[in-house]
Amino acid sequence: MNIKEQIEELRRTLKYHSDRYYNDDSPEIEDYEYDMMMRELKALEEAHPEYDSPDSPTKRVGGKADNSFESVAHTVRMESLQDAFSKEEIFDFDKRVCDAVSGVHYVVEPKIDGLSVSLEYVNGEFFRGSTRGDGDTGEDVSGNLRVIRNIPLKLTRALPYIEVRGEVYMPKKSFNRVVDRQLINGEKPFKNPRNAAAGSLRQKDSVVTASRGLDIFVFNVQQVEGAELTSHKQSLDFLKELGFNTIPFYTRVDSIEEAFSCVEKIGEQRGELEFDIDGAVIKVDDFDDREQLGSTSKFPKWAVAFKYPPEEKQTELVDIEMAVGRTGVLTPTAVLNPVHLAGTTVSRATLHNQDFINEKGVNIGDIVTVRKAGDIIPEVLCVNEKRSNGNFLFPSVCPSCGEPVYREEGEAAIRCINPECPAQLLRNLIHFCSRDAMDIEGLGPSILETFVDNGFIEKTSDIYHLDENEIAKLEGFKETSANNIITSVENSKQNDLGKLLFALGIRHIGAKAAKLLADKFHNIDNIMNASVEDILTIDGYGAIMAEAVVDFFSGDSAKQLIDELRAVGVNMESESIVKDNRFEGMTFVLTGTLEHYKRSEASAIIESMGGKTSSNVSKKTSYVLSGEASGSKLDKANALGIPVISEAEFEEMIKDE
Repeated sequence: MNIKEQIEELRRTLKYHSDRYYNDDSPEIEDYEYDMMMRELKALEEAHPEYDSPDSPTKRVGGKADNSFESVAHTVRMESLQDAFSKEEIFDFDKRVCDAVSGVHYVVEPKIDGLSVSLEYVNGEFFRGSTRGDGDTGEDVSGNLRVIRNIPLKLTRALPYIEVRGEVYMPKKSFNRVVDRQLINGEKPFKNPRNAAAGSLRQKDSVVTASRGLDIFVFNVQQVEGAELTSHKQSLDFLKELGFNTIPFYTRVDSIEEAFSCVEKIGEQRGELEFDIDGAVIKVDDFDDREQLGSTSKFPKWAVAFKYPPEEKQTELVDIEMAVGRTGVLTPTAVLNPVHLAGTTVSRATLHNQDFINEKGVNIGDIVTVRKAGDIIPEVLCVNEKRSNGNFLFPSVCPSCGEPVYREEGEAAIRCINPECPAQLLRNLIHFCSRDAMDIEGLGPSILETFVDNGFIEKTSDIYHLDENEIAKLEGFKETSANNIITSVENSKQNDLGKLLFALGIRHIGAKAAKLLADKFHNIDNIMNASVEDILTIDGYGAIMAEAVVDFFSGDSAKQLIDELRAVGVNMESESIVKDNRFEGMTFVLTGTLEHYKRSEASAIIESMGGKTSSNVSKKTSYVLSGEASGSKLDKANALGIPVISEAEFEEMIKDE
């Protein structure tokens, strides 16, 4: 493959995965893998400007998400706070305040590490909620805020109007629960509770938001009608009376010395709190004083946020444990002599990957500096005293199953690709049974976890050896539910080959790519014997995808799994038949709601006539099939001059000749 072809292949692959992430909300690769491909493309484009293209993914910042939230203009600007990192800076703040006003009092409160929102109430009832945005304009997330239990939908007093400001956060217990579930599902886990809260609040489906266990602390009155408030402490007490969950342990003090003492006390407690804080806030209490002090173009002059510095300590690295994640990635964890950091006892720290270990020069026995900042897991910063020889090296085989591990070019991750690896079992089972894969109704994540824990399933093919009587004996199961599971398992054997290929979890191969593979080669044996060059003849496949297929089926464990599934009667043939080629070379995009067809049904008809379907409208689109409530795709088609057809016109096109 020459440079131009390599660049074009990377662009196609990146666009495909960008579409899966932004438009389908079902990413197939981890962010890191995407970033490494993007970095490779950027380097190639910089080295070969003659192949520059305005359509390249590198010309777009992360793609464009489908943002369904309406804009909200804030009547009262949602300002950010000036940061301070030392006692001297806090006392400088006090001097500036005291130069402008006299007899000042302060209120000290923790700075919650979350997402700032505005809540508006009309006649005591929740009217609207929005994000801070840029301070002047935010996004309307009212539907998602309504499902947060500690946000009152009706206040204890029917004030004509009140707008309050609060911080939506994810408690540590909720965060740990969400991350555990993400790991089980093979998803990239949230890095910290703040990212988790932000991502959860901006979900399109409020049911997802409700499942994340978000909470809120309200800390400010932005504006109010029907009440006279003269100080911050009074307003916080008033908010509590109205039914709000106010910022905890706020304290009114008479001097900056007392204020800083409160800041230090909050800092000592932060490791024991059930929520993350990244500092403490000192605010002038009196509202008239605030009015006199005013604001700069960025910050109010009447408040300052003290940010706690990341705490660092030295300790011995006594061991390195190697874990295999749900996606097969080997992750090293440093085992440390326990040390007290940020209010907690730390005995483990992340080492990320082999590149990180090499960069830091880390090995067992070394004295290292450990830091715990905003993230849940501490990190090793550097080696202070080298007591070992060389750097720690990853094993050449998977510590869970003993199969060889691989590191693809351009990747930092070293992974096991054995589909039967015990460490990846639950994640693989969940994917295998999911709707777009083998669609085994009744075998959801929790039930699969129960079956694994009880020893019913030790590898994927054990799904087809489940015993109805043994299932019925489990607590919470009855004969009917056990029978339904077995029936669904049996029915899955008749699925088309495309669904099985997707169920196998081949890297870079999504549901549509799996179907294209099945349609091209017709049966599993042809696919297993296909070369990279053979697979590259499929329109839409590139080198990365073709190599992933060949690599997967070259492994003994994959061959054994296919043999086991074949032995229990799982279909290994493609049932897709192209009736005619009237749509050969054509690409259709479906948008809106069709009256007589599900989208999947219309797509199947198009493909049976030699055509393709895509989720993106581009200049290469042949037709856009538009139903009721069509959105941005219809607008884009009209802008590009792409033919738009109705359902009736589509039916004319597919009539038997």
